[in-house]
Amino acid sequence: MKAYVLVNIRTGEIKDVVRQMRKVPQVREVNMTFGPYDAVAIIEARDLDDLGSILAAAIQPIPGVEETLTCLAVDSI
Repeated sequence: MKAYVLVNIRTGEIKDVVRQMRKVPQVREVNMTFGPYDAVAIIEARDLDDLGSILAAAIQPIPGVEETLTCLAVDSI
């Protein structure tokens, strides 16, 4: 399954957080953005439980990450 994770990052720490997120094996792409969120990551996970584990253990604990919003991708169109 694919998910888009929108991330709010503490001021001054965006580059460091993006670098750390790129080290997570399940993160396929991460980009800094302008707007209400500071970065967007594309994550590939086996299932919902795996996605939750990735977020809780590898993304949210990164120093500087303040908040995440996860949007699941749907391919049934």
